[in-house]
Amino acid sequence: MTPNTATATEKPNGVDVKRLFQTIESVKASPELGHFQFRIRNAWAGCGETRSTVGAFYGCGQDVPHATPFTMTADEPDMLLGQDRGANPVEYLLHALAGCVTTTMVYHAAARGIRIEEIESSLDGDIDLRGLLAIDPQVRNGYQQIRMKFRIKADATDEQLQEIAALGPRYSPVFDSVSKGVPIVVTAERKA
Repeated sequence: MTPNTATATEKPNGVDVKRLFQTIESVKASPELGHFQFRIRNAWAGCGETRSTVGAFYGCGQDVPHATPFTMTADEPDMLLGQDRGANPVEYLLHALAGCVTTTMVYHAAARGIRIEEIESSLDGDIDLRGLLAIDPQVRNGYQQIRMKFRIKADATDEQLQEIAALGPRYSPVFDSVSKGVPIVVTAERKA
């Protein structure tokens, strides 16, 4: 991120630009401060329902508790044999993708002094149950394609608007993880 027209005392888009650039300089000086680890604990609640709790994360060399632990409930709709008590996991993935790309766009725009009034997005993705249900090994289990559409209202030229839109996917950790894949290590042990 490179500062453009935002000054150290401004908070374009609600972002404390001074702290943003202090963070960048700190991580440049001590790269280990840039290592973060995010965690959740998940428990099965019955049928298709699970609950995840977010309590703390690791960042800047220490464990950091959230101000309040968060609980997220995931379930499946009735037609997928659940009780529809929450968004299903693949809908949470779309939420995570939208949230991360949007926040990334907002922060990078703030760093450039571009004020955003509104951002809305719509995402949809295609999944073929033949993969999940092991009917056809040639069909992918996950999303086959995800489409994201943004509507942005900003004090920006058309060129800047396209730049903002490109920054989200370019720097978003969730976009990177979903579009490029990430190694996942799975283990299991007997619970007493």
